[in-house]
Amino acid sequence: MTIPQLTTEQLEAARAAATEARRKRADLKSKVRSGDLSLGQALEAAAGDDVLAHVKVVDLLKALPRVGEKRAGVVMARLDIAPNRRIRGLGRHQVAGLKAEFSER
Repeated sequence: MTIPQLTTEQLEAARAAATEARRKRADLKSKVRSGDLSLGQALEAAAGDDVLAHVKVVDLLKALPRVGEKRAGVVMARLDIAPNRRIRGLGRHQVAGLKAEFSER
């Protein structure tokens, strides 16, 4: 199968869409990092948005305060979440486990 040749306008539109998607995902992680959104709210927002659903779970967890690579890995291993899993690929029990683990106390 050959790669279709895109016009300049189509390439620009694709670049703009990709840039907007990256900004939207970065904004979600930024809001989680600053405390404007809880993990549960971020997961719910991603459930209804195709762009946000592509955020890697480990990246979202590392955006939380006091969560680094090690703690994120431990939590994901305990909940049987693969290291390369994206929010879209989480099961309902995994989502519930994440919400319970990081619920506000």
